[in-house]
Amino acid sequence: MLILTRKSGEGLFIGDSIRITVLEVRGKQIRLGIEAPSNVVVLREEIYRRIQEQNLQAASIQGVDLKGIAQIWRQE
Repeated sequence: MLILTRKSGEGLFIGDSIRITVLEVRGKQIRLGIEAPSNVVVLREEIYRRIQEQNLQAASIQGVDLKGIAQIWRQE
């Protein structure tokens, strides 16, 4: 992990195309501005983790579920 000290108005680059700027510092909170190409997804950590959890849940279909679906289709 890289740890940097930045003041309001200062920033940093990630690669050639992502720029992060400190917009404001208030107590324990900071406001960041992020400039990135439109093909780069920028998410807050809690949103990213929730999406990952939902993807794992969706991918964990049990074999029993598939058998049950197949039985329903055969009955119709």
